[in-house]
Amino acid sequence: MKDSQKGTPVVVKMEDPNFSVVKINGADAAFRPVDKNRGKNAKQVRWVLLLKAHRAVGCVTWLVTVLWDLLGAIKKRLVRRQGVAVEKGKLLFRIISLFLLISLAVLAFEVVAYFQGWHFGNTNLHIPHTSDFQRLFHMVYVAWLTFRADYIAPPIQALSKFCIVLFLIQSVDRMLLCFGWFWIKFKKVKPMINGDPFKVDDVEGSLCIYPMVLVQIPMCNEKEVYEQSISAVCQMDWPRDRLLIQVLDDSDDESIQWLIKAEVSKWNQKGINIIYRHRLVRTGYKAGNLNSAMSCDYVNDYEFVAIFDADFQPNPDFLKQTVPHFKDNPELGLVQARWSFVNKDENLLTRLQNINLCFHFEVEQQVNGVFLNFFGFNGTAGVWRIKALEESGGWLERTTVEDMDIAVRAHLNGWKFIFLNDVKVLCEVPESYEAYRKQQHRWHSGPMQLFRLCLPAILKSKVSPWKKANLILLFFLLRKLILPFYSFTLFCIILPLTMFVPEAELPLWLICYVPVCMSILNILPAPKSFPFIVPYLLFENTMSVTKFNAMVSGLFQLGSSYEWIVTKKAGRSSESDLLAAAERETESIEHQKIHRGASDSGLVELQQLKELKEAVPEPVKKANKIYKKELTLAFLLLTACVRSLLSAQGVHFYFLFFQGMTFFLVGLDLIGEQMS
Repeated sequence: MKDSQKGTPVVVKMEDPNFSVVKINGADAAFRPVDKNRGKNAKQVRWVLLLKAHRAVGCVTWLVTVLWDLLGAIKKRLVRRQGVAVEKGKLLFRIISLFLLISLAVLAFEVVAYFQGWHFGNTNLHIPHTSDFQRLFHMVYVAWLTFRADYIAPPIQALSKFCIVLFLIQSVDRMLLCFGWFWIKFKKVKPMINGDPFKVDDVEGSLCIYPMVLVQIPMCNEKEVYEQSISAVCQMDWPRDRLLIQVLDDSDDESIQWLIKAEVSKWNQKGINIIYRHRLVRTGYKAGNLNSAMSCDYVNDYEFVAIFDADFQPNPDFLKQTVPHFKDNPELGLVQARWSFVNKDENLLTRLQNINLCFHFEVEQQVNGVFLNFFGFNGTAGVWRIKALEESGGWLERTTVEDMDIAVRAHLNGWKFIFLNDVKVLCEVPESYEAYRKQQHRWHSGPMQLFRLCLPAILKSKVSPWKKANLILLFFLLRKLILPFYSFTLFCIILPLTMFVPEAELPLWLICYVPVCMSILNILPAPKSFPFIVPYLLFENTMSVTKFNAMVSGLFQLGSSYEWIVTKKAGRSSESDLLAAAERETESIEHQKIHRGASDSGLVELQQLKELKEAVPEPVKKANKIYKKELTLAFLLLTACVRSLLSAQGVHFYFLFFQGMTFFLVGLDLIGEQMS
């Protein structure tokens, strides 16, 4: 082929007709748009197909790797049975198991009908005359559809409507709390201290303005955290002659008792007014421990008492930020500080707990403190007026939520509370699911115990009808009873049942839109946790089983409602804690040099205690539990998920699938750290 234009001619020989020829007439021709309809190069097509195949293989490889890791974790818990403890199931487990067996039978029945081409909702089915077995199966199937529509769907619809009403009421309450929180943020409302309460003109009498404060640290076998807690409290910025620290040790392990004694002795030699108390008979758990300590004669010399659990580490200025609020406010009985978590980013479980607790403190506690002057005492990181404790009856051993008990009784006696959102105390959240589950069981069974016990006192009290309604309807019923009831019943029982009973189908907004909106409201106080909104929603529904079971056991006073198990801690420390520990170690060396002339017996005792501390073996990790209720619910939800495929329900399928997988992972204890 010759070109008549100027320039060097180009000759191209075509051997493969699949190739196309593009004639370039100038420098700008290469940048002209290419016709999309022209034929593609066979090699290009082949490379494109190979690239797509490579991506597909990579995706399949990733899925296989994830599945292999999951199967490995399952094998660790199911095949290697040594040390694996299986949770004992009771009435709730049997009910869930019954639902699972029925759903499996119905699923198998309807799968056969599906392959026969029968429509699930049509009772006027007509099939050609074939075998007697098929006609009999058809009659049974039509009878099942009629029975389902007439007798099963109505009660499920009634129960679902009741739960929907409760869900909407609780959602309105949650929205009102968030509106109150927004108003507090917008108006910048917070408790203020008038002037400088510690500033006086008389220098010689300046110490007299500091009230006498008693600090209590209740603990029981807290080997991992006792040292940092005692150390933080002993470094509080408060006159030493106006402060007394009580270490209330209920440990039944003698080695731990000696370790705590050594720590108390170390700070005592530094001039800190600290004493060690140990009860021979541990009755009443924490309430009995606090009540025993308050019965000491020297407590009468003190005006306020601050309480810190063994894993709490207050800042040195904690008392100076809290105690001044009591000045010129004789009706104030409690000042509560906020918790801050040193291990909130340790794993997925701690991140999800941080979302819940941030909402509890920043929204629930703050809003109730500003608008009602009342909230539930959190049991730690708070300062009480001792007179308020005494007039309210002191610490009682009748429930496992002694903190909520004393708060309700103090509120009925006319005492006011203040919540300080700006004052934060470092602590830990449980890092293992087993510890978190036991903690949540106690936190949800105790309030129902207390509700039964204090309901007559609330009705007979002289407080205003508004305060009575707030305590009964909002504080107890709505937030402690209704929330776990509808969450478990609606999303874990009714929703999977509606897959087998389409006549009682739940609306889409109830499954998707409202729960997502409520989750967004819950996560607002912790905006950095927004990437975890979907795991949070799924995990909260999973925890509804534990909370519902605990609520029922507390309401009907079952045996597990009185169970108190100390939440295991890991002894995490922040970076500032580690720096402070290094400084204390240096000071300890200098202190030993200064007190070289101390008694030989005291030095020998401290040396023996130090050797004992080093000799205590580290806890050995054990295999985690298998939770039967969660696993059974996982199979129930996944069975309903398969059933939703037959009726082509898209959103229901995705929700049931991911919720079922969440139950499955939690049931095998694949979330959080291992218990030690």
